[in-house]
Amino acid sequence: MKKKTVKPLLGQVLQKIASKIGATVIIEPTWKIVGQIIYRSGQKRYFRYSGLDLNPLGASEVAKDKDYANFFMKKMGYPIIPGSKTFYSNEWAKAIGAPGRNIDSAYRWAKKLGFPVIIKPNSGSQGAGVALVNTKYEFYRAMRSAFKRDRVVLVQQQVRGKDYRLVVLDDRVISAYERIPLNVVGNNILTVKQLLKEKQRHFIASSRDTTIKLDDPRIARKLKRQGLNLQSIPAWGERVYLLDNANLSTGGDAVDVTSTAHPEFKKISVQLTKDMGLRLCGVDLMISGDITQKPDTYWILEINSAPGLDHYAQTGRIQEKIVEDLYLKVLKSMEK
Repeated sequence: MKKKTVKPLLGQVLQKIASKIGATVIIEPTWKIVGQIIYRSGQKRYFRYSGLDLNPLGASEVAKDKDYANFFMKKMGYPIIPGSKTFYSNEWAKAIGAPGRNIDSAYRWAKKLGFPVIIKPNSGSQGAGVALVNTKYEFYRAMRSAFKRDRVVLVQQQVRGKDYRLVVLDDRVISAYERIPLNVVGNNILTVKQLLKEKQRHFIASSRDTTIKLDDPRIARKLKRQGLNLQSIPAWGERVYLLDNANLSTGGDAVDVTSTAHPEFKKISVQLTKDMGLRLCGVDLMISGDITQKPDTYWILEINSAPGLDHYAQTGRIQEKIVEDLYLKVLKSMEK
C-alpha cells in the first residue's frame, strides 16, 4: 500500500471553519503550506505549516531553542529536566572556540549523570533524533545521528512518569492529552515486526502521517532491553513498547484528559505560557503520578510555540472535531 500524500492540517481546517466567523482563507496553491486569513474587518493574518500569526517573534524564537527556553524556565523557578546540558558537534565546537563541549565531553557528562541518559537535538521537533541510551556505543551512535539534525545537542537525565501535552491559548488550556509511546499488542501469532507493519497500514489508511522505520536503531535498543527483537511473538494481550519518546508523529497514541486534568496543572501551564511571552503554546510535562492529581513531582520537558495538532486530529473522528473547535478559538483570538 502506497503512503498517501498528507497535506498540512492547519490550512485545511482553517478553510473549513473560517466561514463560521465570516473570514476567508487563501492558501498558496503549489505547496499548500502557507496561507492568508482575511477577517470581515479587512484585517489580515498569516500562517506557515503549524506556525500562526499569533505569538511574538522573539518569544517564538526562544521557545524553538530548547536550551534557551530551559534557561529562562529554570530562572523563573519551573522544574526542568535535571542535568540538562548542551554539547556541540566537533566542527561547531572548534568553530566557536569551545573544545570542552564536544562529543567526548558530552560522553564524560553522561557518565557523570549516570546511564541511561536522554539525547535530544536542541532545535528539533516531533521526537526526531531523541534517544534513550544505556552504553558508550549507543551514546556515540545516537549523538552522531543527532548531530546530523542539529549542531547543538542536549544531554539530560532520564525522568520517569506519564507524558502529557497541554495546549494553552491565552488564559486557558484548550486541549490536554496523555502521549503513549509507539507500541504493539501481541496475539500469540504475529511477530513484533508483523504487528508493527499492521499498525503502519492502519496509520496509512487513516491518513495519519507518522514517521516509523523498521530499521530505526531506537526500536532495536528498546526491544533488546525487554529481551525481545523484531522476530519475537508477544503473548495474547501483551503490550510491547517500541520507543521511549511518546511523540504522536512517531506512532504514539493520545488519550484526551482535557476535562480530568487537575486545575493546578492547567494553572501552571497557563502561567508558564505567559511567562515565556506566548499566547499559544504546547506545554509538555512528565508527571510522576497522574495529571488528575494535585501536582507533586513533575518536570517541564519542553515548550512548543507552534503546537501542530495534525497527529492528534488523525487519531480519531472525536479528536478531529476537538481540533476543529480548538482552531476556531485560535482563529477568533488572532483577530485581537
